[in-house]
Amino acid sequence: MLTDRDVADRLTEHVEELILDYLAAGVDPRRATIFTHSAVPALNQLLLPFLSLVSVAELGRNPTVKDEIAHSRQSAVSGLMFTYPVHQAADILFCKANLVPVGRDQLPHVELTRTVARRFNDRYPLDGRPVFPEPEALLSTAPLLLGTDGGKMSKSRGNAIALAADADETARLIRGAKTDAERRISYDPAGRPEVSSLVLLAALCQERDPLLVAEEIGDGGAAALKRTVTEAVNEYLAPIRARRAEYARDRGSCGCSCARATNGPTPSPRPPWPR
Repeated sequence: MLTDRDVADRLTEHVEELILDYLAAGVDPRRATIFTHSAVPALNQLLLPFLSLVSVAELGRNPTVKDEIAHSRQSAVSGLMFTYPVHQAADILFCKANLVPVGRDQLPHVELTRTVARRFNDRYPLDGRPVFPEPEALLSTAPLLLGTDGGKMSKSRGNAIALAADADETARLIRGAKTDAERRISYDPAGRPEVSSLVLLAALCQERDPLLVAEEIGDGGAAALKRTVTEAVNEYLAPIRARRAEYARDRGSCGCSCARATNGPTPSPRPPWPR
């Protein structure tokens, strides 16, 4: 919020909506700790020593930060935007994570995190031993999905499909997705990135090979492609959205929601950070 927003309104609502997404998508609160970033002051305090380990040039050439600045909704960005990758390093290293699930666009952040860990361990070893592990990036089989406008998918850019969206809203967003003028549908991520991203989205939801999905659509054109994607996405998200709606009706007790999410007993209270 501090890095790329002019205002910070409705924070509580945003936090609750994100938790609903987590639970509905299947994050198990008995295995994962969900906490608000601001609840752990030491996490933010790590930014200062970590910044001392990174040069101004290294901060300035981070491609992800450059892209975020270029697409910022602000007339000018604060200096905190340049420190964002280092703050992410703190997010990762404070709990001594060794594996970080990311998209391809986040690989520069993970690499900087590894650099910070290595330099910290060299400068401040604990009894001759490293303090932080050098985490590895974990990419999925689909490390990059484009937004509906053909650019990087991002909630702040308005080109993503929210879990909270209903079937009609999803259909509207996909109808407006960018494609190209070629009628025959093919899966060619390098040559036809927008079309291929939609094909891949349908394939992921159907657990199929994107080449087979594209072949099946064939000469149906963009209309058939978008119809296939809409049906696949709505069918895949239907049970997730049903769980989300159930949790949204009962916001009074995280314990109750967690118990239903995991089909188990209500978990015992846990500290807001890994021990």
